[in-house]
Amino acid sequence: MRPPPETNTRPQLRRPRPVPLVTVAVSVALVSLLCLPVAADASRALHYSRDEHRRHQHHRARESKKNNHVSLPPDADGGDSPPEPPEAGGAGAPPPPLPPPAEDDDCGDVFDVRAFGASGGDDGSCSDDTLAFRAAWKAACSSDSATATLLVPSDGVFTISSTIFSGPCKPELTFQIDGVLMPPDGPASWPATDSRKQWIVFYKADRLTLAGEGTIEGNGEEWWDLPCKPHRGPNGSTLPGPCDSPALIRFFLSNDVTVCGLRIENSPQFHLRFDDCERVRVDGLFVSSPASSPNTDGVHVENTTSVQILNSRIYNGDDCVSIGAGCSDVHIENITCGHGHGISIGSLGVHNTHACVSNITVRNARILDSDNGLRIKTWQGGTGAVSAVEFAGVQMQNVKSCIVIDQYYCQGHGCANQTSAVRVASVTYRDIHGTYNPQAGAPIRLACSDAVACTDITMSGVELLPAGGDDGALLADPYCWNAYGVMETLTLPPVYCLLEGSPESLQDPLTSC
Repeated sequence: MRPPPETNTRPQLRRPRPVPLVTVAVSVALVSLLCLPVAADASRALHYSRDEHRRHQHHRARESKKNNHVSLPPDADGGDSPPEPPEAGGAGAPPPPLPPPAEDDDCGDVFDVRAFGASGGDDGSCSDDTLAFRAAWKAACSSDSATATLLVPSDGVFTISSTIFSGPCKPELTFQIDGVLMPPDGPASWPATDSRKQWIVFYKADRLTLAGEGTIEGNGEEWWDLPCKPHRGPNGSTLPGPCDSPALIRFFLSNDVTVCGLRIENSPQFHLRFDDCERVRVDGLFVSSPASSPNTDGVHVENTTSVQILNSRIYNGDDCVSIGAGCSDVHIENITCGHGHGISIGSLGVHNTHACVSNITVRNARILDSDNGLRIKTWQGGTGAVSAVEFAGVQMQNVKSCIVIDQYYCQGHGCANQTSAVRVASVTYRDIHGTYNPQAGAPIRLACSDAVACTDITMSGVELLPAGGDDGALLADPYCWNAYGVMETLTLPPVYCLLEGSPESLQDPLTSC
């Protein structure tokens, strides 16, 4: 006997007008201040109406054309470009050479993409600014200044195709987006020679800051409607076949990186992901995609250590934050997740792989109108361990499954029990309050593997009530299977199904990390 596996109006695409700046020096200084380490409760007010956004941009765009002062780029042909990994987009002739930049004592060199030939039309649909962006990156990355800024100005909408911005770079570099930056509009417009797995990649770009007051618009609607996406085929079916969709922003093999203050919306797939990185900080991020958008994780980290995700709001159609294999020392604080799949560790162990995740903390978070709240998901047959996890001070509102450990994760049918699993141990749920959707079943579901039990689960100050405000409504019973742990305080609903002590065998040789 084993528990069953968990089962798992598109709005019109809205392209914001660019958010301009009065001067480059003021803008760079402002970004520098905003991206300094701050207290976790100092969140920015990022959720404002689109009409206000457009009025603000339109007013400031006229001022910026009069007041902007930028340095000109160096010779576009000068210097050797850093090596690029496979799957970069096609190359073309470089723009004509321009005078070298003027130095700014406060901000270092500033490389405005317009000075390299970027047009940045009103809606970006009639221009391809890829070559200009690549030339601006090459010049900024090779600058002899201690700091440099690649500037996407506030008075334009810029379109570029799939591009890898490669380091290492000489200066400490800021990629500052104050306007609107977006990819080609849908699969039909995607260049045939470009990778369909990623759009913008920062590769070996140590000490990079991605920031600004602008928007990264993903143009994801047509990707979401591909018939290979879940239930998007004829009569709600899911058709087989290749179904690659680009992750919007990816950092790969990059250390000491910061993403600060940006708005990212409508990604074809993941909005922001980090692979094989160290010392990552995400602060003041706003992500927006419809609840119906498939596989649009807000922030995904994999094989990445020492991560901070702070003061952010993420509304999307999949995991708000997803933590993959090989991650440790991940701290998430003061974030809001809306109408998605909550905060997830996993999925881990697919195709009998080895996965280790440790030292994960989530504090002072809000999860609203979501399918899941706090979830750990693993496949049958994997090895490794999830350990030292703390969820504390989390507020739920109308969440279907608030607390989930699912070691029978399966996409599709026919996932049989196996004799190994990723072990889950030392997981604490402390001060978890709010409401669950009473139509969705158990608000607490701890479905642990037959072969490898979950151990050292701690419940303290957990209070989850049915949504709707009916004081007489019965509490739904939690569900446990092979889960060992303690209730330090009485929880609502009570988790009496937790087993005391520890199992006879933990399969340590298989699950060690």
